[in-house]
Amino acid sequence: MDSKQFIDLMASAKMYDLTQPLSIHTPPWPSYVPLQIQYFKRIAGAHMGQGANGQIITTSNHVGTHMDGEIHFHASGRSIGQVPMEEWVGPGVVVDISDEVGDYDLYSPDMLTKKAEIKKGDILIINTGYHKYAWDQEGSDEVRYFVKHPGPGPGFHEWVMDMKIKWIGVDCGSADHPMNTIIRNWHPARFQEAEKKLRDKYGKGWDEMFPQDIYYQVMHLKLFPKRIVHAENIGGDIDKLRNKRAWIGCFPLRGMELESSMCRIVAMLPQ
Repeated sequence: MDSKQFIDLMASAKMYDLTQPLSIHTPPWPSYVPLQIQYFKRIAGAHMGQGANGQIITTSNHVGTHMDGEIHFHASGRSIGQVPMEEWVGPGVVVDISDEVGDYDLYSPDMLTKKAEIKKGDILIINTGYHKYAWDQEGSDEVRYFVKHPGPGPGFHEWVMDMKIKWIGVDCGSADHPMNTIIRNWHPARFQEAEKKLRDKYGKGWDEMFPQDIYYQVMHLKLFPKRIVHAENIGGDIDKLRNKRAWIGCFPLRGMELESSMCRIVAMLPQ
C-alpha cells in the first residue's frame, strides 16, 4: 500500500471516542486529588489590545480516562513517556460482558472469549456495563462505580500474560476487583456484601478464593513488571463497539516523569 492509498483508507475510517468527559466534577479514584482549574489571566486583562485566556491545572493522574503506567506500582518500570508509541496502538477488541455481570461479580477468560475473537498481542477493552454509573451519566452512582464494579476472577492475570495482551482497558474504576484493593478496608460493609455474594455463588470466602498475598492489586502488581498496563474509566462510544475488533489507540501525554497519564482512547473501523 502506498501513501496515497493509506491516506485514502484512513480518511474513510470512522472514529469512536472511548474517553470519558473530563471536568472538575469528574471524581478521581478514591483518595486521589481531583481536577482543579483556575484562570490566571483573561482576554480582557491585557495592558494594550486583546489578551488571552490562560489556565492553571492541578490534578492527580488518576482522574477520568487514564492509563496506569508501569512505575505507578513498579519502581524499576518505564514512565509513560518512555513507552514507544507503537505500544499504545494496534489491533484489539472491545468485549461486552455487561449482560453477564453485576455488583461484585467476577469475570473469566471464557466469559470474554465466547463473546468475541481475542488474539495474542491484542489490546483488550472490557465493557462491564459500569460506565452507565459514571459521573456524566443519568444513572450516575459514584459508590457503585468505584466500590461495587465487577472484576477479574482467579487466574485472570495469568491468562492475560499467556495471551501477551498489549494493554487492557476497563469501563469502571479499576482493572482490579475493588475487594482486592484498599477499598475492601475503606468500605467494610460493602466487603461483607461481596463476601456473602461470593459464598452464596461459589461456597468460598473471599480470602479462600483470593489469597491476599497473591491477589491484592494483582492486575497492577503482577502485570506491570511484565509491561502489561491498563486504562481505567473508559466510556464514550464503548457501547457502539460491542464485541467488535478494531484498530485501537491510546494517546497519553509524553511525560518523561509521569507514573500515569490522563489520555484519549479511540477506536477506528471502516465506514
